[in-house]
Amino acid sequence: MSTFRAIVFASVISGFVVGLLVTVVQQFGTVPLILKAEVFEKAAEAHQHEAPATPQPAAAGHDHAAHDHGDHDHGAGDHDHGGAWEPRDGFERNAYTAAANVLTAIGFALLLAGFFVVRGGATGASVSWHEGLLWGLAGFAVFTLAPGLGLPPELPGVPSAPLLSRQIWWLAAVLATAGGLALIVFRPSVPAAISGVILLTLPHLIGAPELANVETNVPSSLSHQFVTAATVTSLVFWTLLGGLTSAVFAHFDRGTAQRA
Repeated sequence: MSTFRAIVFASVISGFVVGLLVTVVQQFGTVPLILKAEVFEKAAEAHQHEAPATPQPAAAGHDHAAHDHGDHDHGAGDHDHGGAWEPRDGFERNAYTAAANVLTAIGFALLLAGFFVVRGGATGASVSWHEGLLWGLAGFAVFTLAPGLGLPPELPGVPSAPLLSRQIWWLAAVLATAGGLALIVFRPSVPAAISGVILLTLPHLIGAPELANVETNVPSSLSHQFVTAATVTSLVFWTLLGGLTSAVFAHFDRGTAQRA
């Protein structure tokens, strides 16, 4: 029970701190790029709505009207017209972003703390902060780097393959990368290393789902900047989370052991 308490306390504290810190980092990295891309996205939507300059057949006109009433370009009116709800720009949007970051960080911190318990039970020693940093880098490789090679982060307004196929490939890449790294690190043998390398490369040999033709008015330079900013932000997230979670968990775990 004391170990479980240490896991929860360490995860909540480190997740809260890292989530807020990453939110601040995003304000200077990814958020400005997303806002710029949304300008291009809304301009493209406005152009599509204004495109039919000549009279259209009745059926076509009806379809366009139906699409227009359900489109999310109505802004604040989405709350009243059945469109997809979005938080308002400014404090509300930043607050939801911070909450999502904190919850995500706590969830991954719970995962890391669980690994620390298993690793500590196998070695008989607690995980140090620099070992936790390595676990954080492993998390970055599994959840960001490997999937990002096939499915890089995308800005609003950039078309992408169907969501379900992308989710399936992303999950396969995550599982394959985690399994490959585990075989290489925890099974020091030639067959295990070969199997690990095969797992690491298999999702990329299959290839991520992608569209044959991508038409967007979002500049490619903006997309490249976003991929870089998102990757760097994720690296900051995982390194901070791994190091801080291990340090806080060691503190609480040591405290519970002393009281016992």
